[in-house]
Amino acid sequence: MCLGRRFRKLKIAAIIFVVVVCSIKIYKQYSKFPIVSVPFIIPDTYDTPVHESFDIQKAVITYNENDLKRWFRTAIEKPVDGPGEMGTPVDLLDLQDFAQREMFKLNEFNLMASNMISLNRTLGDQRHQKCSESSYSPLLPDTSVIIVFHNEAWSTLMRTVWSVINRSPRALLKEIILVDDASDRVHLQKDLEDYIKTLPIPTFVHRFRERSGLIRARLLGAKYARGQVLTFLDSHCECTFGWLEPLLHQVFLNRKTVASPVIDIISDKTFEFQKVGAGTRGGYDWFIKFDWHLRPEKTLLDGAKSIDPAYHPYSTPTIAGGLFSIDKRFFYEIGSYDEGMEIWGGENLEMSFRIWMCHGSLVIVPCSRVGHVYRDNTPYSFPANDAATTIDRNHARTAEVWMDGWKTFFYAVNPGAKNVNVGDLSERFALKERNKCQSFEWYLKNIYPESPIPKGTYMITRVMSQKNTNTRTPQLCLRFSEEPDDPLIAPCNYLDAYQVFVLMLQGQIGRNGYCLDGKNGFMSPVEMVACSDESETQLWILNDEDKMIKLKGQNLCLTLKFQSDGKAEMILQHCDLFSSNQKWSIADSF
Repeated sequence: MCLGRRFRKLKIAAIIFVVVVCSIKIYKQYSKFPIVSVPFIIPDTYDTPVHESFDIQKAVITYNENDLKRWFRTAIEKPVDGPGEMGTPVDLLDLQDFAQREMFKLNEFNLMASNMISLNRTLGDQRHQKCSESSYSPLLPDTSVIIVFHNEAWSTLMRTVWSVINRSPRALLKEIILVDDASDRVHLQKDLEDYIKTLPIPTFVHRFRERSGLIRARLLGAKYARGQVLTFLDSHCECTFGWLEPLLHQVFLNRKTVASPVIDIISDKTFEFQKVGAGTRGGYDWFIKFDWHLRPEKTLLDGAKSIDPAYHPYSTPTIAGGLFSIDKRFFYEIGSYDEGMEIWGGENLEMSFRIWMCHGSLVIVPCSRVGHVYRDNTPYSFPANDAATTIDRNHARTAEVWMDGWKTFFYAVNPGAKNVNVGDLSERFALKERNKCQSFEWYLKNIYPESPIPKGTYMITRVMSQKNTNTRTPQLCLRFSEEPDDPLIAPCNYLDAYQVFVLMLQGQIGRNGYCLDGKNGFMSPVEMVACSDESETQLWILNDEDKMIKLKGQNLCLTLKFQSDGKAEMILQHCDLFSSNQKWSIADSF
């Protein structure tokens, strides 16, 4: 009998052992992509859950379930009375008042108006009404919010901090990290350190003793961050209701997705909260500088053109760079920031190119809205007070590493960047190789086909008049102007990027979507109008032998006409081989 009992015990032990081993194997097999099915319950004190219909089993999970946080949405704030409440403007009587004017100079915004507004001012729900019906995962990664500042005003900095605290689900907000880039104002020293100790969210300040710039300051903040996601904000922002969870949800679905909110405008004069229109996305202009553009229909993430971009996330070729969320591991995997850049300027395009070309993606999330104080001028200092050289250098580093052969175009339209010392780029090229990143041609074809960079076969050129050695008249060049009444001709200046054009294979002479047009005919001035492949009056024939520029299919040539006051304009006249005013040269060396 004893042997029988012993045998049964051994049998039970063996069964338990097999079950445990099988369980471990199953866990190891599926732990990388866990299925989270725990119901999400909202307390009565909160609003209806925005994620009750989210089907997590259909999501491409890139986080382990044990690392995610169950969260509850914050309550919508009730309107209160006071200056600037609910985003209303603070209209002071006289913006030219001496005190206001002097305070304005400190930060390049109306500090007097800002100081009148509560640090906890109400903004209400700025989102599209459909956002309240959006579904988000009940479990999300937490985030460290990193805010870099340099001599920021107390009211704007603390309003940024309090907007994060008041409108972020507590479980998702790991901490707030303030990085001081060598501020010398008294209120940002011990007063700040004492104040953050009283905040209901863990808040820390790290300092540089010497000016280091936005890029290195953000890297310092990221170094100390403990959250799974890094969320970067500028120091003069205001987050609105429901801003955080839509960003984290996009990163949760794919940790190689970088999510940016819609950036609304806070007036630098009145601090009014002004909503921007739906469907704008980041791009760049002719000079390869960041710019906003309308979103094409095809950029909706699921391809459903019927979905309103006012509340549905959509891809964007570039981001503004001041406000975004990124998985911390992915941030470092793709090279964080280029530490060879100085202060700020151009880092957003470098990061945008890098994310797309190195197998990530950029999205704008309309249900996340953050206000930002936009200023006409920056109050920040640059090395040797040379902002232009610093920004040119940053952009040149981007062009050298990420734009491949298109860097020639960049230098043509940014002649000031041509001779700057870009520094050592070996580590950035190694990063590009290590991550097996795509080419810039791939980026233009697949991510930004609407890019203003010319496509097809073309030549970068200047259109120059024949130099007349018998007169003191300077050599003249075709010059684009954004003012319709300005002449299209000016003395040649190789540092003037507005004298740079592209000559397309089919014969168009243009720049930034505008082409030279002879539609007005004989004896009429030529114009720069929107390019059209259907327009025959935009097609020109350049003859190297006779140096004439002829309108295709007509006996009309581009002609310099001098007025009595010595000013010149370009008109069309019958072609004359002996007219020096119809002689032109094309410069293709930059």
